[in-house]
Amino acid sequence: MNVIDENHQISFNISQAASNRIKTLLKNEQGSYFRISVLGGGCSGFQYDFSFAEKPNEDDYVFNTNEINYLIDKVSMDFLQNSKLEYVSELAGSFFKIENPNATANCGCGTSFSI
Repeated sequence: MNVIDENHQISFNISQAASNRIKTLLKNEQGSYFRISVLGGGCSGFQYDFSFAEKPNEDDYVFNTNEINYLIDKVSMDFLQNSKLEYVSELAGSFFKIENPNATANCGCGTSFSI
């Protein structure tokens, strides 16, 4: 899904597996949006955060992919440009994972990164 901004093209993708998991989660939540954001902290400097929202904020990009609505705020989008959200299911557990070409390093657990 690409959203055009007046200054540049915004690009973020969600895999079909991640979309399916988000659809399931949204059925059980009051919010109608899945929020993807980047927070300061984590063992590598920044960490990914996933939550639910009832409505977009003024600084959000609103995406609709594979029949789900999701939000990424403009500051987080600077870190997530051209990234992809995956949903991984392994023997050790299931989790969301962001494949981020902007990250120069990732922590071992995969939830934080540095640029």
